[in-house]
Amino acid sequence: MEEARSSLIKRRKTREIYLGDLKIGGDNPIVVQSMTSTKTYDLQSTLSQIDRLIQVGCEAIRVAVPAKEDADALTDIIKYSKVPIIADIHFVPSMAFLSIEKGVQGIRINPGNINKKEIVRDIILEAKKQNVCVRLGVNSGSLEKQLLEKYGYPNAQALAESALNWSEYFESLGFYNFKVSIKGSDVLENIYANKIFASKTDIPLHIGITEAGMSTQGIVKSSVGLGILFYEGIGDTIRVSLTDEPEKEVEVAYEILKSLGLRKKGIDIVSCPTCGRIEVDLPKVVSQVQHALKDLDVPIKVAIMGCAVNAIGEASHADVGLACTKNGALLFKNGKILRKVGEENMVSELLETINELFEEVKYDRKLAG
Repeated sequence: MEEARSSLIKRRKTREIYLGDLKIGGDNPIVVQSMTSTKTYDLQSTLSQIDRLIQVGCEAIRVAVPAKEDADALTDIIKYSKVPIIADIHFVPSMAFLSIEKGVQGIRINPGNINKKEIVRDIILEAKKQNVCVRLGVNSGSLEKQLLEKYGYPNAQALAESALNWSEYFESLGFYNFKVSIKGSDVLENIYANKIFASKTDIPLHIGITEAGMSTQGIVKSSVGLGILFYEGIGDTIRVSLTDEPEKEVEVAYEILKSLGLRKKGIDIVSCPTCGRIEVDLPKVVSQVQHALKDLDVPIKVAIMGCAVNAIGEASHADVGLACTKNGALLFKNGKILRKVGEENMVSELLETINELFEEVKYDRKLAG
């Protein structure tokens, strides 16, 4: 099923770049990243958050480096992090050089925030010398004055043109180990700008809807914008920008990718909406299962259906499933009915069956390895 869904999406062919040992672009999986919300110089808090991000599957982590005390902390951060660290640089170019000196695998710069082209040149040449990956950022707040005058406001064409101009400049310096991010809070402008850029180059794209907001609003805006871009085959790395804990960004990113068949991570729970036909407390059942499986990282599909209309069909197409009826449920495994279980035992029996399947999957993986 995952292969059938992913075959509907033809990913844009981009060149392969390296963020430390992490391969980005080409035929490599879409990389999920986030950014710490701690003060980088607060080493204990930053490392603790990095650990939590890694636990939920984050594959590259950006940290803010606005001052020397933040750059000084990078040595220990890089030493202890199991994933590549990207230094976030904006208005203080000296922090880019210091971060490279400390050994970061990547830096993020918005050339429009630096203003002087010769300083941008020196940063890129140093990154090239030290084999550091660069993320070239363009957004409405960092757009060059001449483009604002040309277009009147930071629209999609202006953002794409800025990204293309700076990309050409990086390449004129013989530097190719970079990706581009074109971000805005307007979903449609964001999509259009990325499509323009993607149609003209093979440079990898980092995508996200910046300043998406909190909770439902942020998740919906990110899911719509990123989902459309991924369907168009655009995107090599992703950050879901939420006004929330960064771990939540990673969780939502994987859910977006999983829904399109682009990544497999963790349990995929399929459950029906509530309606008057349901004979059990379905939200309670699903919540109990989700909580019990939150740390289980294996691509198993679990169906929990609340009534007879879709129950048997959906449950039988999942790896494990419950087709709920009055006072109980039919328990499925690999498309076959195992037995009928009582309502008081159906969650525990479903979890037991999932654990059995998990052990089988681990055993199969050992054989394959």
